[in-house]
Amino acid sequence: MADPRPITLAAIIGAHGIGGEVRLKLFGEGVEQLRPFRAFNDSALTVTKLRDDGKGGAIARFAEVADRTAAEKLRGTALTVARSQLPPLGEGEYYYADLIVLPVVSDAGDPLGTCVAVENFGAGDVIEVQRLPVDGKAGKRFMVPMREDAVPEWNEARIVIAAAFAAD
Repeated sequence: MADPRPITLAAIIGAHGIGGEVRLKLFGEGVEQLRPFRAFNDSALTVTKLRDDGKGGAIARFAEVADRTAAEKLRGTALTVARSQLPPLGEGEYYYADLIVLPVVSDAGDPLGTCVAVENFGAGDVIEVQRLPVDGKAGKRFMVPMREDAVPEWNEARIVIAAAFAAD
C-alpha cells in the first residue's frame, strides 16, 4: 500500500512584490527539485512561474493568488505533494519525512529516543534525536551527522546510531 502522508517540499515564508508572488523556503536540494511539480496541496495551488531567489530559496507565482494581500495570507503554508509523485530513491538515499518519527537505537540495541527533525546546515544532513523521557520529564535533544560512521544503519523501522555519537 502506498504511503498516504503528503510530503512537504517547501513552505511559503512571505509575499514578494505587489503582484501576488511568494517567497519559498525549500526543503530539498534547490529550486530544480520543485520544477517537476505544477500542483501542490491536492491541486489547491497551481504554479505558473518559479525561479531561484539566489539565496537558497525560490520565488513562485500561483494561478490562485492575484495580489500581495492574497500572497500574505499564505505565509506559513506548506507546499505538499503525494508520495506517489516523488521519484524513486537510489541506494543510500532517503526522504527526510521517512526518518522523522522513527525510533532511534544505539548500535548495541539500546533505545535512545525518536528522530524529530532532519537539518542541513551546508555540510550534510544532521538528524535531531529527542531522548526518551526521564522521571516524567522530556529527554534532551542531540544531533548526529547522517554519515555512515555515525549512522551505520537505517530502514523504515528504525535508525541505528554508533555508540560514540549517542553519548551524553
